[in-house]
Amino acid sequence: MKRFLRFLFAGVIFRIVIPVALAVFVVMGIFNVATTLRAQQVERDTYTAQHPVYIATASSIEAESDESNLGEQWVSAGGWDIIEQFATNTPRPDPAFATNTPAAPDSSPDATPVAPEVVASPTTAPVIASTPEPLPTILFLGEPSANQPQPTALPTAFPVIDRRGANLVNILLMGQDNEVTGDSLARTDTMIVVSINRDANTVAMLHLPRDLYVYMPQVGMGRLNTVYGVGSALGWDGGPFFYMRQVILYNLGINVHYYAMVDLTGFASLIDTVGGVSLAVDCAIQDYQIIGAEVPSGAVLSDPEALQYTLPVGYYTMTGAEALWYARSRGNSDDFDRGRRQQQLLRAAFRSARDNGLLSDVTRLPGLIQEGLAVVETDMPFDTILSLAPLALQVNPSDIETYRLIRTYHTQPWQPPDGQFVQLPVFDPVFELMNDFYTPPTDNQTALRAATVRVLNATGSPNFDWVAAERLGEANFAAVPSGEFETTTEPTTYVIDYTGSEKGSSLAEILRTLKLTEAQVRVQPDANRAYDYDVVVGADYNACGGAVLPPE
Repeated sequence: MKRFLRFLFAGVIFRIVIPVALAVFVVMGIFNVATTLRAQQVERDTYTAQHPVYIATASSIEAESDESNLGEQWVSAGGWDIIEQFATNTPRPDPAFATNTPAAPDSSPDATPVAPEVVASPTTAPVIASTPEPLPTILFLGEPSANQPQPTALPTAFPVIDRRGANLVNILLMGQDNEVTGDSLARTDTMIVVSINRDANTVAMLHLPRDLYVYMPQVGMGRLNTVYGVGSALGWDGGPFFYMRQVILYNLGINVHYYAMVDLTGFASLIDTVGGVSLAVDCAIQDYQIIGAEVPSGAVLSDPEALQYTLPVGYYTMTGAEALWYARSRGNSDDFDRGRRQQQLLRAAFRSARDNGLLSDVTRLPGLIQEGLAVVETDMPFDTILSLAPLALQVNPSDIETYRLIRTYHTQPWQPPDGQFVQLPVFDPVFELMNDFYTPPTDNQTALRAATVRVLNATGSPNFDWVAAERLGEANFAAVPSGEFETTTEPTTYVIDYTGSEKGSSLAEILRTLKLTEAQVRVQPDANRAYDYDVVVGADYNACGGAVLPPE
């Protein structure tokens, strides 16, 4: 049964194939719901029985609460601050999502993809009913002991981010590398929090840098990617993920309810299962061969003596092993940019699963089950997965919000006496980012992103319209790559504004995303326009969105 649940979770987050399994597993679902409820009751009874012991050992305890009052509340017990978070599960109608995300191109980098026509969003959406269910309780630890000598001052607890009554489910996606390192201490070099707002029907992703320097109970300061392994080594009550949840809440103020962990081989397997991924490389990546991964077929051998490869800017289709190289590479970039690429891969995997029919073809389920059973470790209950399935059917990859910390703004680089390089979180910018992460797009933001954008390639190189369109997609514009411009090449990139710079225009965001200036705008008002904007990608195009050095 545990392996079965692991596969189901992989379907929602990594492959999004759960919706097609609903009819098949209704009977099994009833059994799992009963099992989950029994496990929750056992856990609750255990906390109650050990209440005095927790106080005596300065461990956190679960506060007594009225479960009929669902929401987020603070309780004081035994001198410790404790937070309880429950789901409200109020059924809400789904918003309309655009369905004009570009389809994947041919696997050859030189092939010209075919962009679909813009399809109008539906005017109505079905109401998703859900059964009220309390989410796992987070037990907030007290302040660290002053007797713990540390290389830097121990931080106080981060303020808990206000959900503003929203019904959120936060899932921590982790990738660990001990199959390559051979270490007994598992390091989670990939950490992405997926936050699902079941009231607004929105999804957001937040990348957590592996080198973030955080406070860990009973240990002191350390890198975030070691927390899971430390929790395992300590034999922490509730397991290593329970320890991880405590650390994330204490240092960042957000409650993570569930987790899913995959190793490198499992990651590559998941990508292959959805048919590979098609994505834009908007920053040339340079690195060597990486253990367990394959250099993408579109890369060129830039240094034969050192066996160094360069993956140029372009649009590529990658296998699982090639995607692993792209996700792990840091040769001319850093962990912050690697997080950006990992979020991009999740979007691409979602799109591939949808475009390859994995959301609707029940005949492929047996094979998918065999491939997915053993690659994902998760604690997510079956009934919770079922409650999220309708959203997986509705959401569009371009509607997924992405957030990440920026080096030297959200963090301050620092080197402790042990010689490792870490990132100290800067409170004010991180607090603002966490609040943004919890806040769904406003009506004004949604309206601005509803602008229609056509992207035309005038670089003389293939598929740059797809590269620019995906860059705009990261900013939540549903841009349409539309092939070659009327002239073969243009020396500079520019935007044709057919709206006449109307009030509340999306133009400023388009320019910021593509790193253009107002001097690169041509205003041509057209009341009968087919698109609000044309982006003509010229030979000077460079919208590299990450901390990436130019290839040597």
